[in-house]
Amino acid sequence: MQAKHIMYSYTKKEMIIIELTKYIKVFSLCNEININKLAAHFGINRKFKWEEHLTLDNRQLTGILMDPENKLVKIFSYGSVVFVNMEHHEIVDTVNYLKGIEKTLLYATFKYQDDYTIVVNDEEPSIHFEYLNINDYQDYHLNMLSIVLAKSVALERVEEGLDNLLDEIEEIIAKLERGKLGINDTKLSKTVAVILRFKFDIISHLMLLDKPAITWVNQESENLYTDLEELFELKSRYDKIKGKSETLMDITEVFTTMTYQKRGNTLEWMVIILIAIELVVALVERIF
Repeated sequence: MQAKHIMYSYTKKEMIIIELTKYIKVFSLCNEININKLAAHFGINRKFKWEEHLTLDNRQLTGILMDPENKLVKIFSYGSVVFVNMEHHEIVDTVNYLKGIEKTLLYATFKYQDDYTIVVNDEEPSIHFEYLNINDYQDYHLNMLSIVLAKSVALERVEEGLDNLLDEIEEIIAKLERGKLGINDTKLSKTVAVILRFKFDIISHLMLLDKPAITWVNQESENLYTDLEELFELKSRYDKIKGKSETLMDITEVFTTMTYQKRGNTLEWMVIILIAIELVVALVERIF
């Protein structure tokens, strides 16, 4: 939550530092958000590309929040939303307002989240899991942090979903060890669809291995993004998720093959039985 400050003995310099300090809360609310639809609602007449995010400042937040000053909301197409300098009740009010515009947010969950702080002071600049320590605040600090944190919580969402799916597959394998296939065509199709959705979310939406466009023109922002990417282990987590999804696809391919083989065996036995019945009927007719 946003820290509370008692301001009665701060110097002008300390007051500026407090004002520049950013308190960040990020959530993975759903799988996908139509940011172009939200932008149009707020009178932002432009088309956003997949790698861009929509920023709502005090102009758009007026009417949603009682005090929108120094507060920001950054919305990403892959379902992550970053809230800057906002209390929990303000976050809830903002999400409830956005639900009336973008219907995918009707199923929003606050389960996948993270906190971070940008601290501006005279100490040695440093990067930590919970805060970024800097001397001179620039807009790219918040942008790079927002992008990395948004991807991190989105990854967390995908990681848990894949782990749950692996648990379900493990139960099917346990039945298979007892000689029972334990999965019908409908369930198999749904399982494959879920895995493909995970792969689509990872590769198409998150684009974890692609750097933001600003990093190609601003060396400082590239350095910060690279450091944050390593800190939150985005690449290694991406590789693990990709490996798990490929393993799940391999397993479902085996199940698919076994299901088709089982169905083929059943058809073969049905044909054999029908031929046998036909022979019996022909024999009975000849005899009687």
